[in-house]
Amino acid sequence: MQNPRLASRYAKSLLDLAIEKNCLEDTLKDIQLLDSVCRLSSEFESMLRSPVIRGDKKLAVINAVVSDRLHELTKKFIALLGVKGRESNMPEIVTAFIEQYNALKNIRTVNLTTATAMDEKMKNAMLTRIAGFMPGDTVDLKTKVDDRLIGGFVLEIEGKLFDASVRKKLNDIKANIVDYSYVSKM
Repeated sequence: MQNPRLASRYAKSLLDLAIEKNCLEDTLKDIQLLDSVCRLSSEFESMLRSPVIRGDKKLAVINAVVSDRLHELTKKFIALLGVKGRESNMPEIVTAFIEQYNALKNIRTVNLTTATAMDEKMKNAMLTRIAGFMPGDTVDLKTKVDDRLIGGFVLEIEGKLFDASVRKKLNDIKANIVDYSYVSKM
């Protein structure tokens, strides 16, 4: 069960504590590691959400997977989640922490989907162009390829979508073609 308010509160607490202890970047690396484990392993996330598995067993699995790579603050935070019975909320807390970190550091995530893979020169040109529209912000460009676009690109910035793909243009043309064959001739 998702609980964004709870996730936001726990993430904010960890962020504030990491700033206070002067280990924000180390904590971010740990959170990114946990995020990648949750995203790459659906079994891991299912284990966290399972009401059948006891909290101490979940913590043992988490520690076995990532404990040796975590900063002390992050280890204590995970232990706190276990004590409070909130380990099932870890994926949402991790996501909320990354969002709050990005807001703190003025980092904006931009998703760019293209029909074919881009070379570094084109990526840098797009990054420069996008950054020109967001002065003072750092742009985190995430790219992916979707051959269904046929050509062009789709740009997503904070929930706003700019679709300059061939597929969209073809769908627009298709929508504008109206078949009047059902109208009787007068």
